[in-house]
Amino acid sequence: MHLYGTQDISSDGHLTIGGVDTVTLAKEYGTPLFVYDTALIRERARGFIDTFKQLGIKAEVAYASKAFSCIAAYQLAAQENLSLDVVSGGELYTAIKAGFPAERIHFHGNNKSYTELELAFDTKIGCIVVDNFYEISLLKEISEVKQQPMRILLRVTPGVEAHTHDFITTGQADSKFGFDLNNGQADRAFEEVREHKFLQLLGLHCHIGSQIFETDGFSLAAGKLMKKIGEWKEQHGFECTVLNLGGGFGIRYTEEDRPLAPHIYVAEMIDTVQAEAAALKLAMPEIWIEPGRSLVGDAGTSLYTVGSQKTVPNIREYIAVDGGMSDNIRPALYDAKYEAVIANKANAPKSSTYTVAGKLCESGDKLMVDAALQKAESGDILAMFCTGAYGFSMASNYNRVPRPAVVFVEAGEHQLAIQRESYDNIVQNDLPLVLKKGE
Repeated sequence: MHLYGTQDISSDGHLTIGGVDTVTLAKEYGTPLFVYDTALIRERARGFIDTFKQLGIKAEVAYASKAFSCIAAYQLAAQENLSLDVVSGGELYTAIKAGFPAERIHFHGNNKSYTELELAFDTKIGCIVVDNFYEISLLKEISEVKQQPMRILLRVTPGVEAHTHDFITTGQADSKFGFDLNNGQADRAFEEVREHKFLQLLGLHCHIGSQIFETDGFSLAAGKLMKKIGEWKEQHGFECTVLNLGGGFGIRYTEEDRPLAPHIYVAEMIDTVQAEAAALKLAMPEIWIEPGRSLVGDAGTSLYTVGSQKTVPNIREYIAVDGGMSDNIRPALYDAKYEAVIANKANAPKSSTYTVAGKLCESGDKLMVDAALQKAESGDILAMFCTGAYGFSMASNYNRVPRPAVVFVEAGEHQLAIQRESYDNIVQNDLPLVLKKGE
């Protein structure tokens, strides 16, 4: 059995996280329950930050908080000297409520509204990653009305796409994000912002994919961006101070996954940028990256209570749990794979094969298919690993199911980070019918 971070098995055969018994957590907080190993999050954050420091490279490591957002998560990121990547007004508002240093917040998104951008100016965040020409016009208008500067990066699509072990190059990437680097869009955007009174262009940003296990794609993208920066330097005297190479660093979900350690991704990026800077006679820019899944993904474990069971002779054995696609849409959405254990029988052999069904009214609500597990009984606690990224963030109230609670654990202590929704929460924004019945 592969254990993550501070996970262990106690003398009585229970799965523990951060020195805390998961069966105890399930009893105290109920299930479904997300449990975050904050010590593992800290370790991953320091793995990225320390590599830049050791190599003497000025950098910002920004937590891509779409992976998992809440006040406590933002405060943890601040404790670890991370910057923050937000993609909506809601994430930005939460970060400000958390007391996160506004100057370390970077705002992403392909359709930021006027109101969201106003909030970014009013809270004096550190940088806006500009995605399109419409946004440029909004930023010019807002900055001129407010007579207020704003630091910006231009997001570009470099024609490199990477996922897991594969990457491809295309002449013109098909993406809803960013200015294309190869068809003149990026040059037009540069011309529109480079001499604006209030928009302070720092450099370029790209993001080439997700769950990436190799460094080739990052290196190729970095090289393309540096060559463009070299052109702008030669033609316009532009000095790039920041190169943001995004995120997408992979994690282990199952035994087939072979992610790299944080320092390997970072070191390869630095080598490429340094080599290109030397060849093009450019100053070494500050490097920004945006890990999200790789900070919180395998630090999260979902706990469920096993309920009903069903045997389909010669076909399948089902166990059903008290959550499902409402708290983890990834298996139903794109066939994501996970590993799990019966938390109260963690040292028992995995002698049974089950399909783990959720409780939502959809045939496709299956969290795991043909999973090797310990013999399960009603009332057992199922622990599903590596659910820390895009589980709670993408959770819904489908079937009017309340969203789960979230607990942080570390060094034998545990605390509630997000309260479980109640039925009253579910209906709190509903309004009664007032239209009169037609005759």
